[in-house]
Amino acid sequence: MYNKITKITIAFIMIMGIQSCDDYLEILPEGQENSETFFNSEQDYQDALVGVYDLLATTYLNNILGEIASDNSLCGGENPTDVLDWQQIDDMTHTPDNGGLRSIFQWMYAGISRANYIVEFQDNIEFEGKDELLAENLFLRSYYYFELVKFFGDVPMYTDGRITIEESQSIDKTPAADVYAQIEMDLINSIPLLPWQQAQSGRATKGAAWALLGKIYLYQEKFTEAAQAFNEVINSGQYQLVSNFGTIFLNSNENNQESVFEVQHSGTQDGASFGCFQCIEGNPAVGFMGPRFQGGDFSPYGSGFSFNIPVQAVVDLYQAGDTRLAATVLDINAFVASNSDVTFTEGSEHTGYFNLKYIPYADDNVLPDPNINRSNNYRAIRYADVLLMAAEANLRAPTAIANPQTFLDAIRDRAFGDTNNRIPATLENVLAERRRELAGEGHRFFDQVRTGQTSTIPGFTPGKNELFPIPRIEIELAGNRWEQNAGY
Repeated sequence: MYNKITKITIAFIMIMGIQSCDDYLEILPEGQENSETFFNSEQDYQDALVGVYDLLATTYLNNILGEIASDNSLCGGENPTDVLDWQQIDDMTHTPDNGGLRSIFQWMYAGISRANYIVEFQDNIEFEGKDELLAENLFLRSYYYFELVKFFGDVPMYTDGRITIEESQSIDKTPAADVYAQIEMDLINSIPLLPWQQAQSGRATKGAAWALLGKIYLYQEKFTEAAQAFNEVINSGQYQLVSNFGTIFLNSNENNQESVFEVQHSGTQDGASFGCFQCIEGNPAVGFMGPRFQGGDFSPYGSGFSFNIPVQAVVDLYQAGDTRLAATVLDINAFVASNSDVTFTEGSEHTGYFNLKYIPYADDNVLPDPNINRSNNYRAIRYADVLLMAAEANLRAPTAIANPQTFLDAIRDRAFGDTNNRIPATLENVLAERRRELAGEGHRFFDQVRTGQTSTIPGFTPGKNELFPIPRIEIELAGNRWEQNAGY
């Protein structure tokens, strides 16, 4: 598996293929192998778990929309109607018929469905390491449910196994608080069974589970519990900040010492197409975000479709001497000025800037289509993110259990390469530092919503746009029993 979680065996594809039907629930094609005859060996369970990991590749869409919906970037593209679903989210004019939102809804439930297959048949046989496998499975299911709650709030929750179409029409939406309670419990139960380190890159660890649990607490404003969870990660000694910020997002530096949880991508496998993004093994967001190069030697970068365009306000965030700017934003005009033969086409909403953290590289070995099948891993949870969340949690908890100044200092010292640019660890400063540190990584919109800083998002309507609409067709398929989110 190229030492990454990237492949699904043929047998399990037969069982757990992505939905082609008009429902988020998975229906087995008649006559194909089914789960009752599948879970009869350790290898069957391992293959099934890889199937659950595989849906992480679809979260590229969650991450790119987390920036486009925020004040960090504009949608971009070739013209104002290029990928209209994304354009609408950028403008805050999206409706329940938005295809991008439906894809997120379907793909996250596909991951949950795959996890629930394993849960349903978890007692079939015993084998060494089974408890750890089941713990990884619950971590992944928690990750998918957290994504759903972030986007949609109250969502239907099922945890025990497969659900028939008939049952889907009798299930109500579950309050977000109850979904959070379930994934809290799942993570708490999983943590003792997970190792701190895995031999295979991309698999869930104890640190990843603690960090995700802390983030879930933070989103619920359970600040003491969040601080305690982040302390477990910090005090473990398993993670360190990469000394040179500019190297964190290089393909050659994947799964580094700062990676708490990283979604693995491979650009060397067939199957991806514009008609089947769920078949992806690569990271299509990367190709979408590259400049529209036309000619000349534009190495080390590759060309793309000019989406997710950073705005001037992001560039202006960084002080002189902050090394993060040069590693976060590509100034295309400066690049062309020093590479006189390079030409490019300006896309829609052109600002002159591109997301350098997830830019395509010319030497990336990608098949069959480099525009959508790049191999850049997604750094889902970085240690820097944990430190800043820990600083915030301790500042907002009734009683701090750790010194937030220490965490903020570590981030600032790395950014400037010295100790001369430290600032007081106030809540305002920590939240501003999150924006500087994590720009372009897909967290900004949800940080703005949970901290009440949405006034700078163009077109944002309070009381409505904190959540995205439940896809209309999913409500109809559920027998119109789900109430739509407010304002839609």
